[in-house]
Amino acid sequence: MAEGTKIAIVTGAARGIGLEIACALLTRGMTVVAVDVKEDLLTELPAKLGAPGEKLETRVLDVTDSEGFTAMVDEVAEKHGRIDVLVNNAGITRDGLLIRMEDADWEMVLKVNLFSAFYGTRAAAKHMLRQRSGSIINMASYSGIEGNRGQANYSASKAGMIGLTKTTAKELASKNIRCNAVAPGFIATEMTEAMPPQAKDIALSLIPLKRMGQPTDIAHAVAFLADDESAYITGQVLSVDGGMHT
Repeated sequence: MAEGTKIAIVTGAARGIGLEIACALLTRGMTVVAVDVKEDLLTELPAKLGAPGEKLETRVLDVTDSEGFTAMVDEVAEKHGRIDVLVNNAGITRDGLLIRMEDADWEMVLKVNLFSAFYGTRAAAKHMLRQRSGSIINMASYSGIEGNRGQANYSASKAGMIGLTKTTAKELASKNIRCNAVAPGFIATEMTEAMPPQAKDIALSLIPLKRMGQPTDIAHAVAFLADDESAYITGQVLSVDGGMHT
């Protein structure tokens, strides 16, 4: 590892926003550990990103596995001697009206989106405390700020992510560890592509910039919060939503 190279772990990194985040951090010279449950997609990452093996590593992990998450973080820290950045990006949706939502759909979204962020933060913070530095970025959402019809589980998980972010920031600031959240609005991903045309039209009508965002818009915001340019920023929620939340 080159002197001064930052070590970054990104969950949900095999596609969509997570892949773009990995790319943005690589562009900034960081060594990226891309984590995802989809092993087949992870094997394609080096070719997609054009990154050499010493700069891009992959780990297959179910982020809802607390012990597995901790073991992965510990292994990365032992190999590289430090962890500088953790991006808790892994997330899913299981949309449905509240009164019809099954327990399993509620629980799975909370586990993948929120519980995993807690597991990762707890594991990474132990190493960051020893080195007295680090940046944790959590993926929140416009839905976690404003709520969204048909997304009681997703909105609750993202609102919880904001609370986790602010508490983590306050607990770890004295050790020079920062924690912030990025709250995307409607971003052009596989998730939004599955929306019915009428729902897309309604979404666009709510966006002052009158367009959906791109995964790169989110990746650039995350990269800024991960790097030293944002050294005096912690406990904040950065909305990247075209002006929906003001």
